[in-house]
Formats: sequence, C-alpha cells, structure tokens
Amino acid sequence: MGKGGSLSDNVIKSIILSYTYVSIWIFLSFTVIVYNKYILDKKLYNWPFPISLTMIHMSFCASLAFLLVKVFRFVDPVSMSKDLYISSVVPIGALYSLSLWLSNSAYIYLSVSFIQMLKALMPVAVYSIGVLFKKDSFKTDTMINMVSISFGVAIAAYGEARFDTWGVMLQLGAVAFEATRLVLIQILLSSKGITLNPITSLYYVAPCCLVFLLVPWIFVEYPVLKETSSFAFDFVIFGTNSFCAFALNLAVFLLVGKTSALTMNVAGVVKDWLLIAFSWSVIKDTVTPINLFGYGLAFLGVAYYNHAKLQALKAKEAEMKVAQTDEEAHSHRLLEEKPGSGNDK
Repeated sequence: MGKGGSLSDNVIKSIILSYTYVSIWIFLSFTVIVYNKYILDKKLYNWPFPISLTMIHMSFCASLAFLLVKVFRFVDPVSMSKDLYISSVVPIGALYSLSLWLSNSAYIYLSVSFIQMLKALMPVAVYSIGVLFKKDSFKTDTMINMVSISFGVAIAAYGEARFDTWGVMLQLGAVAFEATRLVLIQILLSSKGITLNPITSLYYVAPCCLVFLLVPWIFVEYPVLKETSSFAFDFVIFGTNSFCAFALNLAVFLLVGKTSALTMNVAGVVKDWLLIAFSWSVIKDTVTPINLFGYGLAFLGVAYYNHAKLQALKAKEAEMKVAQTDEEAHSHRLLEEKPGSGNDK
C-alpha cells in the first residue's frame, strides 16, 4: 500500500480510537448515574445515604490512587508545596465534596431524566461564574445563548411530572458548586502551570473530600445509620459501584487526553439523551412532551455553545499557525541577510 493508503489507515485508526474513547466514557458515565440512582432511590435498593455513598467512593478512589502513584508508580506525583495545597487543592476539594454530596442527594427526589435536563445548566453556571471571577469576558451574544438554555430548562421543569422543589434546589446547588470548582481549577492550578490528571487529582483531592464530608456525615447520617443498623455493607454492590466511579475518572482522562474537552461536552449531550430514553423506557419515569420540548430548546443552546467554542478554538489555532509562519519567515530572512551584509563589507 502506498503512502496515501498508509495515511488513510492512520486516519481510520484515529477515528475508531476516538469513537472507542467516547463510547467507553458514555457507558461508564451512564452506568455510574444509573447505579447511584439504584442504590439511593427508596423504591429500589433503598439506601438513601448520599454522604455515606460519596465517602465510600472517595475512600475507594483515594486508596487506588495512592497505590497507583506511590506503590506501582503508574503516574508521578505533582510537585506541590504545603501552601499551594492549602490555598488551591483544599478549596477545590471542598467544592467537589459539596457538588458530589448534593448531586447524589438529588437522586432520592428526582428522576434520572429530569436531573439530566437540569445539568444542561452547567455551561450557564460555568460562564456566569467565569465572568464573575473575571476569567471570561462578558459577551452579549454568549449571554443571550445562556438565557436561551436557562429558558429551555425552565420549560422542562414546568413540564416535570415529579417536580420536587427540594430535589431541584439540591441539583442546582450541585451545578453551582461544580461550576465554581471548574473555574477555580483554571484560576488556582492552571495559572500556576499545574495540571492534574484524574489519578493525581484523586490522589490529592479525594482525602480532602473525605475530611469535608466527615463533618456533615457525623451530624446528618451517622445517627440514622446507627439507629437503623444500616451499617451492613454489601461488598458486591458498593465495591462494583465504587470501581465504576474510579473507572469513569480514568475514562475522562482518556477522552480528554486523546481527543479534547470539547469532544467530552458533545459526547455528554449524547449521553443525556440516552439517559432520558433509558429513564423513560426502562425505569418507567414519566417524561412529558413539555419536558422534551424544553430540553430540546436547552439542547439547541448547548449545541450552539459547543459550536461557538469549536470555532473560537479553530480561530485561535489559525492565529498561532500564522504567528509561527511569520516567525519562521522572519528567521529565514535574517539568515539570508547575514551573508549578504558580510559581502557588502
């Protein structure tokens, strides 16, 4: 096969790998969400202790991350001072623990499909908090797009058959904390040139999350667990559930590392539609036409947002290529002029 055929084979291989990473991430994200719903829902497994479940996840992930970093040396730890850990990782860990706690709590009160619809507000929250922290600049067209997404989610909420105010407040709180965490990662870590992959992130952040979750657990869930004797631990259920949560973090690393964060955003939209269909057809959650119409509007807004980000990314790459070409041309001219100037003498 010729050179052109070899190139085609490489392109096909790259496409197949990209779709494989996307499929693995969608499958694991789908599995973790449905599994958490199964454990926490009072009508299913009936173990409504979201803080305890989150702590089990964090303990499992922290232990595996420690083994991979310190024992098996699978990845190298990031050089980090005590001051940097306290000023950067601790706030991020606190926000992450709150986000996980509230999002898991929402599964007790809301359907899987409606939670996915509410999660469509994530770009709105990230952009708004980014503007608030002066990480993003305010743009009228972007804000109009954010309003359209919010309007679509509001319509979906209006049409929700099992609307629960407390559950909605929990999920919106989870979105707000998660968006703040993502912005702070950019401000506190990326600005200092520190990048954490999912393994090193869990290595540093998971123990911090455990400490923050321990306080509300002692006052909120421990007395109930003690009184109802719900400490019986099903190693199969919670072990496989925790392993799926850890595997999801690795899948994020593969997907973002081998493709891009934008690809994960687009894949997330596909996953949300699959979860809504699954929730309606298998779990038998009620999905109304108003639900779908509202989420459809929000979906169009999110799709446009992702398209705008892709165009901005392409424009930035084009500018970098032009700048690199100009720099190379300038260097080439200097090399050509150097012998000439010597001859003039």
